[in-house]
Amino acid sequence: MSYSLDVNLLLYASDASSPFHAKAKRFLDSCMGQRDVMYLTWPVIMSYLRIVTHPSIFDEPLSPEEAMANVETLLNLPNTRCVAEEEGFWGTYRATTEATPVRGNLVPDAHLAALLRLHGIRRLYTHDRDYLKFDFLDIQDPLA
Repeated sequence: MSYSLDVNLLLYASDASSPFHAKAKRFLDSCMGQRDVMYLTWPVIMSYLRIVTHPSIFDEPLSPEEAMANVETLLNLPNTRCVAEEEGFWGTYRATTEATPVRGNLVPDAHLAALLRLHGIRRLYTHDRDYLKFDFLDIQDPLA
């Protein structure tokens, strides 16, 4: 079954000081060995690069080169595909957000949810419960 990942799992896997680090790293390692298609999105990748290199967020931030190498490792896996906005995205975003008022920190979550909806991807692995607001997604928390 195909699936996508939220940025929080990538961040936890990169942050050795996180209490979720070991579980997230094991989960990500297991994803890397699967045959199921793993869909990454550009917003998740860019959020990862922004946060994992930020010295005010990470006690030991990665260098830009280290962060980009991590992304390239995932993108170079034979089972990884990257999806982005396409024609019709705005309509899908509007449909995704009509049942849930979206503002502030929920906007990037709605963006990811709409991207997944646009591409027919239902399963999302995340530790963020806000995604439960989007009932078309099959939310799985590998850290629970």
